[in-house]
Order: sequence, then structure tokens, then C-alpha cells
Amino acid sequence: MTTEHEVAIVGAGPYGLSLAAYLTDRNSDFQIFGEPMQFWRDHMPKGMHLKSDGFASNLYDPKASYTLRRYCEDHRLDYRDTMLPVKLDTFVKYGISFKEHFLPNLRTNNVLDVDKTSRGFALKLDTGELTSARKVVIAAGIRDFRHVPSSLQSLPREFVTHSSDHHDLSRFKDRDVIVVGGGSSATDIAALLQDVGAKVQLLARKQFIQFHSGGDGERPLLQRLRHPSSGIGPGLRARFYCDAPWLFHCFPEQLRLLVVRRTLGPAGGWFIKHKVVGRIPMLLGSRIEHAEVKRDRVQLKVRGPDAESHELVTDHVIAATGYKSDVRRFTFLSANIRSMLKTVEGTPVLSSAMESSIAGLYFTGPIASNSFGPVMRFAFGARFAAPRMARALA
Repeated sequence: MTTEHEVAIVGAGPYGLSLAAYLTDRNSDFQIFGEPMQFWRDHMPKGMHLKSDGFASNLYDPKASYTLRRYCEDHRLDYRDTMLPVKLDTFVKYGISFKEHFLPNLRTNNVLDVDKTSRGFALKLDTGELTSARKVVIAAGIRDFRHVPSSLQSLPREFVTHSSDHHDLSRFKDRDVIVVGGGSSATDIAALLQDVGAKVQLLARKQFIQFHSGGDGERPLLQRLRHPSSGIGPGLRARFYCDAPWLFHCFPEQLRLLVVRRTLGPAGGWFIKHKVVGRIPMLLGSRIEHAEVKRDRVQLKVRGPDAESHELVTDHVIAATGYKSDVRRFTFLSANIRSMLKTVEGTPVLSSAMESSIAGLYFTGPIASNSFGPVMRFAFGARFAAPRMARALA
């Protein structure tokens, strides 16, 4: 059986769902594929809180009618625009409710293959079904981009995993675990491991762990005026990145790449600091030189800030080392498409309408950050991307 649509959206996270809500409002002929909020539901640790403020954790529709605030009010859940971290479970349920509200006919099938045809694109689903579309939007998020340091890649999977491999951490109770990383994934998972009774150490190349501020509520008025709030943090630059991604796209390519590389580096959420600092042993300014398994335990050779080598032994290593966008890792895109795409630093070069060098193929979400700025690394970026893409696709 083969079906046809004008537009196919691959991915049902915040970017895909928001775009679909805008296309629904325009009565566009489209279909969206994927399990709604799957990455957030299955690949983030249970008990986690979002680093983004409540006001910056919405999904988007043209009338702004179904915000996180409204969902929480409808379900009698605690909510504040700032100073109250959003629970992961709340965000996931909100996303699924958003889907039910705007997209009751969403297809939860996964797309196994996307290939170019003379009339557009052919998509093969995990059911074996074929569908075609004149235009395709890739809103697949960061699931395929997880990064594990080369020093750990040779270890068997039962001894080293990525932070995105874990939703339920209870299996690590009473076990020794070293968490590698210095950002929010590392601090979150280290704190949650301690909560379930694991014996945790945090190892990071950084000399110190940074934490984001706790929102406007604890900043003096003058500071709030000089460093205004935004969906990705305080500051005039952050406010510009949020308000004008279209203008950021006009910057010279090398400047855009530099800004994205240097803006908003790894940092934990303000609300997790008290559970980490002084409670979890930290090996800072340290890097892993060698790793191997001996007698069913992981032995790490680590060089510390004193330039001396140390040996650490643990039951398991979790690499909370983030994600590196590389379109070549979207293996559901045919080899033909991946070879034809014009890219820079592993990401597709996009037009002002978010269209790639292959006519009719669009990208949104974190993989578009080199074109439209740091805001695209956050769900807040869907506020810009959804209406812009909807206009282009319609």
C-alpha cells in the first residue's frame, strides 16, 4: 500500500509537533511520523527536571492556545514561569496531550528510509508500508548524535553507556559508577544515581562545574534590565539569539559557527547544585587516558590537574558527554541523499526557509543551529521554526 502527501514530517518531538500544529491550522496536506516525545520519555532519566524555565518549555500552535501553563492549570499541577523547574514527566505528558489536542491522527510508525525520487521523496515505514511526499521535514532531534569519548569506545556495552541509554537508574543501586562529563546531563544523572543508592563519582575535564542562575526571581531589577531574560538564559546576546534567528542566518558562515560553538557551554541547572556540590566526589580537570576491563570491573587511567596519572576502578562508566550533530548519522536518510547534501561541520547548509541543498528537503531542531543560532538547541527554538517552516511549506 502506498499513500501520498504534500509534506511528511519525520519526528514527533517539540519541533515536529509544533510544526504539525501550524500546518493543521493551514489545512495543509501532511503526515507526521514517530512516537510523540519518545526521546524525552525513554532516553532521559526518570526524576529529571528540565533546565529551561517554564515559560520556555512550551510547544507552539498559531494561537498559543495550549501552553505548558494551561496544561498544568487544567491538571492542577504546580507551575511558575521561572524559579520552579519543570518535571520531565510533566513535560512528556504535556507533549502527548498537545499531540492529542492538535494531531489525533498522528502516525506513530518509525521511518526506516527516505530516498529522493523524480516527484519528491519515497519513505519506507517500519510496517513495510510505503508513502511518498513532495516535501520532507527532518525533525528527528538528537537521538542519533550521542557522543562517547574515544577513550571509552572500546569498552563493552555492559561496562560503559551513554546517559541517553538510561531512563530507570535503579539497577545501579549499591554499585560504583563514574559519570563522565561537566554539563547538565552529568550533574543530573549523578544526583539521580545518588538518590537511588549508587556510589557516584563525577569526572570532568573542566576545572570547575558551572550552574545556570535561578531565573529572574533572584536577580536585582537593574541586573534584569541590563541583562534581560530570554528563553535560553539572561543577556542581550541570548535575547538576540531568541528574537532574531532569521537575522542570525544572515551572518557570515564562519561567524555563525563560532557563535554556536562558544555560546552556552556545558552547565548544570541551578536547582541541582545543592544535590551535587559537597555531596558527590568530583575529579575535575581530569581526562581519561586509557580504559579497560579487568576482573569484571572498569579500570581507568586518569591524568589529573597535577599532571600525575591516577588509576580509578569502578563497576560502570556513564558518558554524560552530550551530542555532536552529524547528518551522516541519520541512517534513515538514503546514502544518495547523505552524499548529495551540502554540509558544514556535519550539519546541512540551510536556506532562510530552512530548506537544504536538496530541493524539498527541510531540517529543523538542533541540527539547524549552525544556520539559525544557539536557540535551535532548545525546545524554545520551535517558536521561531514552526511558523517559518509552515509558511514555506504551504
